[in-house]
Amino acid sequence: MNERDWEILKTLYEKKNLTQTAKALHVSQPALTFRLQQIEDEFGIKVAHRGRRGVDFTAQGEQLVLYAKEMLLQLRKTKELLWNMEGSLRGILRLGVAGSFACYKLPAVLKQFNIQYPDIEFNVTTGWSAEMVSLLLKQDTHVGIIRGDHNWADQKLLLMEEPLLIASKKEIQLDKLPYLPRIDYKTDPTLKDAIDSWWLETYPQAPLINMHVDKLETCKEFVLNGLGYAVFPSITLRNNEDLFTIKILSRDNVPVVRRTWLIYRKESLEISIIKIFIDFLKNYSYK
Repeated sequence: MNERDWEILKTLYEKKNLTQTAKALHVSQPALTFRLQQIEDEFGIKVAHRGRRGVDFTAQGEQLVLYAKEMLLQLRKTKELLWNMEGSLRGILRLGVAGSFACYKLPAVLKQFNIQYPDIEFNVTTGWSAEMVSLLLKQDTHVGIIRGDHNWADQKLLLMEEPLLIASKKEIQLDKLPYLPRIDYKTDPTLKDAIDSWWLETYPQAPLINMHVDKLETCKEFVLNGLGYAVFPSITLRNNEDLFTIKILSRDNVPVVRRTWLIYRKESLEISIIKIFIDFLKNYSYK
């Protein structure tokens, strides 16, 4: 087995589908099937069974996947160590970034970093913050940039915080809010909890939610067209969008905020390109 075989096993285990695996690895399905058969012949085992619902790994196949993941991880660490020993600022930074930060802040951050360090490349994965924590725990990424408060036992640094805002196309009054149509969107549980907690301590009745949409951007388009109000982190609103906004306050008159955190392992600072990137994030202005 070689690096390509490890990638095949890892990707097939994640996708549970030959067609999707072939597409992800940019090979034909017959070539993928042939190589999988060669791996099975080499070890004298059945790696996986094909069925109507996809691919099911055998116990032996799952053990081989664990080996493949460990070998890929060790190979990546060895490459990083050798690049670090060489003393040159080159390599690949693997980032796991919360979706909203990736959309509204990350492009400018990476652009500025790339100007200073053009030989450092990026491998970026975006999604829910909890998923980014999981990726870092599995060492699939070097650093995580997450939104909201999540359990992380190693290094954690506050990058920024911004208020939560009520946004509407026309001016509204807070005491009238329970009687106005609200638009909700699917979001990170920590953000939903913050909004729900604020509402419960502010109003005796439930909000009048008349629309549920799957994405924040869809919700914002509805608000921009005067179809209701919504509660957004201020990072998601631009000055040219011509919306009326109000900061939401706790019972103690303190702004309810959304925090963005950098999380990483202390040991990763031994790799020069990771340390440089972390230092860059510490000193970057997120306004």
